[in-house]
Amino acid sequence: MAESEDQPLGFLVRRLMARLRPQATMALRPLGLGLPEFVCLRILDDDPGRTSAELARHTHVTAQAMNQVLQGLQDMGLVTRPATAPSGRALPAQLTRKGSALLKRAEAAVGEADDQLLAHLSHADRRELKRLLFQAGNPPADDAAACPPRGAVARGH
Repeated sequence: MAESEDQPLGFLVRRLMARLRPQATMALRPLGLGLPEFVCLRILDDDPGRTSAELARHTHVTAQAMNQVLQGLQDMGLVTRPATAPSGRALPAQLTRKGSALLKRAEAAVGEADDQLLAHLSHADRRELKRLLFQAGNPPADDAAACPPRGAVARGH
């Protein structure tokens, strides 16, 4: 236990992601999705109407890369954006029914990859790990207001 406590958090999270990424990628491949597409669908499911620029900031990719992801999702009929912007140039994106249905299948596939990766942990330990990671990434409202994450967008939930 002491060995893990001496490691920087970023190193531990990065190491876990290095193991999870290939498994999640393989799980998504039969569905015609990559990890960037999956993440984009998840964000739009949680917060419909995000623009390409907002999604790019949220996922730490370039605007051009996110535009390509969104265009691909649109071509697959998973996401819809208006032909013209309601104001300015921003085109808010929404999941289609097909996109929501595929997201459910993708979440199940990634869930199986998670389970394989964490098979050596008890069910209680897995729940605790997820709870702690969520709590670490979502500070209480007092803290969040004092120091919002870079590129944070106010959410109505």
